[in-house]
Amino acid sequence: MDMRRSLVPDIVNLHAFECAARHQNFSRAAEELNLTQSAVSRQISELEQQTGVKLFERIRRRVILSEAGRRLLPEVKELLVRSERLMIGAVAAGQMKSSLRIATLPTFGAKWLVPRLGGFLAQYQDVAITVESRSKPFSFEEDNFDLAIHFGQPAWAGGVCTFLCHEKVLPVACPRLVEGLKLEEYDLLSQAPLLHLTTRPKLWAEWCRVHDVPVENAFAGLRFDQFSMITAAAVAGLGVGLLPTYLIEDEVRTGALAPVANLTMSTENAYYFVRPEEKRTSLAVGLFQQWLLSEVGDANHV
Repeated sequence: MDMRRSLVPDIVNLHAFECAARHQNFSRAAEELNLTQSAVSRQISELEQQTGVKLFERIRRRVILSEAGRRLLPEVKELLVRSERLMIGAVAAGQMKSSLRIATLPTFGAKWLVPRLGGFLAQYQDVAITVESRSKPFSFEEDNFDLAIHFGQPAWAGGVCTFLCHEKVLPVACPRLVEGLKLEEYDLLSQAPLLHLTTRPKLWAEWCRVHDVPVENAFAGLRFDQFSMITAAAVAGLGVGLLPTYLIEDEVRTGALAPVANLTMSTENAYYFVRPEEKRTSLAVGLFQQWLLSEVGDANHV
């Protein structure tokens, strides 16, 4: 037997293992799976023979995971979830002419992409769409995405990057904070607390340098690890946030946030549309790229 084939697990055996581990009882696992207890025991035994390790310790009428079983369980759960998701996606896509699995930055997806996605679906109703969040670059070979929205530099192993737009940041605060201080816009930055992103701690200092705005301490203030938290803090009146313009469209339109200084700054990195090299000729990917570029242009973020 091919050694590689011998190490491919039977999904049925993995399901029996996960169920038995959850119940700590082979009989209850058999009831859930609509099998006999002997069938569950046989499936567990086959998995133990394949892995070469003992997965359960039998204590009276209970079974508990061995150390090897505890190490294996989280990965088995993840594999089962991904397998189910794969089949559901295949069924859904099978009813359409084509499908797109899109990886996007969480905030960009929630605040910019998803609210506009209806425009694409109205034009291309026969495309099945799946949108998932990814914060960092990944391997297209391991994660079967059709495209990704990337923020950073135009470099992605196995991917072709197309420029979408620069990121522009703008200092904003709640109107109550701005009106309460009744100061000139630059003085406001000197006296109001600043809100910072932990992963980009120099952002305020860079903005001050670019616009020659004196701020006594550009590094003081509350820190958050997500732009969405800074937005919430700014709306709550906790300080001035330096936020991407795409992120605060709704808040500015409704008046929840107002510009403190009408001076934007383009950051060092930018947004890119990334498609796997092997999908250069995909019609659905090409249509989505064309639509996305037109949306970026209309939104005036370049």
